[in-house]
Amino acid sequence: MTISTTKKLAGITAAAGLIIALAGCGSAPEATPTSSGAAGEIVDGFQPCLISDAGGWNDKSFNESAKNGMDKAADELGIEPLEFESTNDNDYAPNIATAVSEGCSLIIAVGFKLAAATVEAATANPELDFAIIDDYADGTTVDADGNPVFDGAPDAPNIKPLVFNTAEAAYLGGYAAAAWSAESGVNKVGTFGGMQIPSVAVFMDGYQLGVEKYNEDKGADVQVFGWDTATQEGAFTGGFDANDTAKQTAQSVLDQGVDVILPVGGPIYQSAAAAIADGGTDTLMLGVDSDLAVADPSVTDVTLVSIMKAIDVAVYDATIAASTGDFDPAPYIGTLDNEGVKLSSFHDFESQLPDGLLDELAALQASIIAGDITVESPNSP
Repeated sequence: MTISTTKKLAGITAAAGLIIALAGCGSAPEATPTSSGAAGEIVDGFQPCLISDAGGWNDKSFNESAKNGMDKAADELGIEPLEFESTNDNDYAPNIATAVSEGCSLIIAVGFKLAAATVEAATANPELDFAIIDDYADGTTVDADGNPVFDGAPDAPNIKPLVFNTAEAAYLGGYAAAAWSAESGVNKVGTFGGMQIPSVAVFMDGYQLGVEKYNEDKGADVQVFGWDTATQEGAFTGGFDANDTAKQTAQSVLDQGVDVILPVGGPIYQSAAAAIADGGTDTLMLGVDSDLAVADPSVTDVTLVSIMKAIDVAVYDATIAASTGDFDPAPYIGTLDNEGVKLSSFHDFESQLPDGLLDELAALQASIIAGDITVESPNSP
């Protein structure tokens, strides 16, 4: 299924306190959502439900982050959520149907693969609230010629998109990767993705643009392998499984001599880590979605930094709002401005960073938030 590129939203606010997030002295961020929203009186019979994609709850990425947000909200509300773990693509529609039959009043689907099943269920059950992560649930209907119809809005009015302009945070990650590679004298960085969809390619766009910004500022020539923003072509595994194909794809990028690599697609980071280990090199990788150095200690020693999405907070806030009857289907778009996306701490690598890099990243972040720098990705929500 193809997903539409929708209108970009820009906000201009102060950057106070954001430097702390970039220069955290190696401390781990909160592992659970931090939201100021407090629950009011719960709607009678409110039942929140969550449907994973095939990656499962222990993917150290967006499924797990969504579950953390749901669990926190449910705990605060004093209710038991229903959570349905999908093991393959054929589970999506049956799991959503079961959620409806079990009396779920809020159903949150994790990922674009669930879009068609979510639209079908939302259309058949207009009295229920739905949300979907990383997708607008747009383009699931077709015209008379069988072509997807995109209008920039969900194909059912009771679906709330929870999407993220990850290019902004990936821009910072790309700049940091370029600085690391330039300092080492390698001057080569790489990336590869799972499926070529906007929520994956948006990371890769921002990453390359950040490298280009570093080259511009420093007069450097750090090369990017595995993705070309101009042509929208690059290295993809075709899925999100940590399997031989993912490892081979990672290896094809590593073979270019890169010393930093960005795997984008949940569990495929495991394949990248395995390829790095087999090669016996000093190559580092960047995490996505969650703070990978914290989420999976087995790869802490090869994770330079992570490009994070506050999926847990978005799910938490949507659940709390729906619990009091305040569900709003307007899209949530995570940005650097609202801290829906951000760069993690560099943890143990902070002391090894090039001099001045943290200050440079903080200044870039402030410029993006102020609107002085626009990260132009065709895959941004």
